[in-house]
Parts: sequence; structure tokens; C-alpha cells
Amino acid sequence: MSPGPERHLIKKYANRKLYDTRSSQYVTLDGIADLVRAGHDIRVVDRDSGNDITQVVLSQIVLTEEKRGPQRLVDAGADAIHERGQALLDYVRKTLNVPGELVSEVEKRRGNIEGMVDEAIERTLQRLKLPSRRDIDRLNERIDKLSAELKRSNGRAPNAAKALRRRRAAR
Repeated sequence: MSPGPERHLIKKYANRKLYDTRSSQYVTLDGIADLVRAGHDIRVVDRDSGNDITQVVLSQIVLTEEKRGPQRLVDAGADAIHERGQALLDYVRKTLNVPGELVSEVEKRRGNIEGMVDEAIERTLQRLKLPSRRDIDRLNERIDKLSAELKRSNGRAPNAAKALRRRRAAR
């Protein structure tokens, strides 16, 4: 039976050095990328504050890989790099996906809160006998309809007046 992936705790020091506590040696961003490609689980923490900075370090690795561009693909063999790069991307996506789910949950809750606030304002306006936005919109619609009817009736008024004058003159 083969052992599962190893978990590596990497500490980042103030001087930007990265120390792998599992292997008891300093590592580079490339070394961390190799660990991820090999299927190892990593966690990077700031040694002084203890903050988890895994996502930041993985983002740096991805940017570094992107900057190297196609020349590295040619040098190392496109298939091998693609396969290893895919493992790195999968790990990064898995690690970075949690905040995406968190953001969607926050957006959903914010929408719920906005709805509750709107309803509370509506009820308060009704209790105070003040018109709400919806009431004002309905009044504006009525005014627009009445204005349109008035314009139409004014357009007919000269014709109606002429017809009335003709009838009176004919008598």
C-alpha cells in the first residue's frame, strides 16, 4: 500500500525565506510548486503572525509560471509540464474556491437583508401615513394618463367647437 500525500507546513520568515518544517530545509517557490505537482498538501503560514498565506504563495507561483511562458514548455517537454501544471492549477482552484463560495453566500444574505430593510421602511411609511415610493410612482402614472387624456381632448376641442358653431349657424 502506497503512502498518501504528505502534508507540508511551510513557514515564511520576515526575510521572505520559506522553510519546510517536514523536510527541515529552506524551499523556493519552485520547490513548493514541485510539492504541489507531486500531490502533496501544503500550508504556508507567516512565522511571525501565524496567518495562513497559502493562497498568496500559490498565486505567486502561478504568476511566476505564467511569466516564464512557452520557452519553459519547449525546454522541459510540453506534455510533462502540462500534466504537472494541471495538477498545480487543480490544487490552486481547490484552495481558492472556498472564498468564491463564501462570496456567493454573502451576496445572498445581503440581498435578503436589503429585502427586509425595504419591507421595514414600507411598513414604517404606512404607519406614519406617508406615501411610499410605490405610491408616488402610481400617482405619477395617473398624472401622466390624465395629461395624455387632456391633450387628446384639447386636440378634439377645436373640431368640436367648429361643429357646434356650424350647427348653430345652420339653425
